[in-house]
Amino acid sequence: MSPPITLAELRGVNLFDEIDDVALAEWLAVASVGDTPPGEVLSEQGHHAPGVHLLLAGTARSYMRDSRGNAEPLKRHVAPTWIGAVSVITDEPTQLCIMAETDCRVALIDPDEFRRLALAQPPVHRRVMAAVGPVIGRLTAIEQNRERLASLGTMAAGLAHELNNPAAAAQRTATQLGETLEIVNGALRAFVTKGIERDVAEQLLALHAEALSRSDGHTALDTLDAADAEDELSDRLDELGVAEPWKIAEPLASAGLDRAWLDRVAELAGPATDGALRWVAASLSADGLVAELKESTARMSALVGAVKNYAYLDRGALVDVDLHEGIETTLMILGHKLKHTSIELKRHYDRTLPKLTVRGSELNQVWTNLLDNAIDALGQTGTIEITTRRDGTCAIVEITDDGPGIPPDIGDHVFDSFFTTKDVGQGTGLGLATAQRVVVDRHDGSLRFESKPGQTTFRVSLPFTQS
Repeated sequence: MSPPITLAELRGVNLFDEIDDVALAEWLAVASVGDTPPGEVLSEQGHHAPGVHLLLAGTARSYMRDSRGNAEPLKRHVAPTWIGAVSVITDEPTQLCIMAETDCRVALIDPDEFRRLALAQPPVHRRVMAAVGPVIGRLTAIEQNRERLASLGTMAAGLAHELNNPAAAAQRTATQLGETLEIVNGALRAFVTKGIERDVAEQLLALHAEALSRSDGHTALDTLDAADAEDELSDRLDELGVAEPWKIAEPLASAGLDRAWLDRVAELAGPATDGALRWVAASLSADGLVAELKESTARMSALVGAVKNYAYLDRGALVDVDLHEGIETTLMILGHKLKHTSIELKRHYDRTLPKLTVRGSELNQVWTNLLDNAIDALGQTGTIEITTRRDGTCAIVEITDDGPGIPPDIGDHVFDSFFTTKDVGQGTGLGLATAQRVVVDRHDGSLRFESKPGQTTFRVSLPFTQS
């Protein structure tokens, strides 16, 4: 059994620095002391604290649990000190888990007794209230950092998905282009080996240029006609003794070349016909591969540009932005979530809206959270409508989905920090709380919602200018 607490032990806790021994004796009368082994939880996150803990010996540690139950270590409390007075005096659930780190000697003061004595002894009350601001500030900073990391994770996942296809296509195309250039080089060596004369080479070059010109002006044939054209050319290539004719029939047919053109090449090239035709086919393929490479790299460049716009990396805190550009950039970032669904997007934009003076990267977190929630609410199918309009000196953005809706018993809590209806590991419970803070506190706007089965609308109102 732990020995009784003494007045001298309480005197070591700085919460009582400004009161005399008579007042301190009142705290001694209501304090129950005990020994706490390492790992024992003193106060659990999300619950009302059992009281104020006076740590008389040992060390304890504050943790913040995430949605997966993982505990992030925060402040270490070293005796003698006091823990939990802010949540007790405000009568709010604690936002941290407090756990003994070593063998601890702890005195516990009941919440009601603590509030009674603290109000009766202004020096103690002042000491607690002086800690409220810093504690709330630290918790808010942690919450904001978590939400930024969640947004960054969403953005990184989207970017990884979206970059994967064009990057893989670019890599594949580059490999094919290298193989094609080898064929071109081999054909040129064959011309020299076969003794092609200068005038014949010039005529072959003319036929090569004709093939490229035809390819530029040629429209794609339908599937049946393309197959017939390839078969016809493949038969003629086989007659001319070209090895593996099916490999070069497709690019030649796609360029609109015919038997007559093949015959002209064969007449000029003679024994070098195989090399000459492979040279032309490789050149045609190279042109197509270069176009594919340009398309892939342009897609990657567009995605990088979208991320840059999403974060406003090259601009100051307050920027003039096109509201629709931010929404479209966010949709691009979230494209990977929509790609494999049947969700339909409908845009009803008022393009006459002027630019808004906002904190751009913060505002994009709002669109990310609202759109991400709408996508999750729908699952694999449904419709999301995005509407923008003017309402006096404010721009209105409405994001509506036709999902199951938000139950009334949950509606009162959707903007609460750490509240989430998603499975463990699927959400932080910070998204809508952060969205509300960004819109209301940072932009002097409003964020409201209306929900019923089949229709949920989140409505954001933002003034056009910020102070």
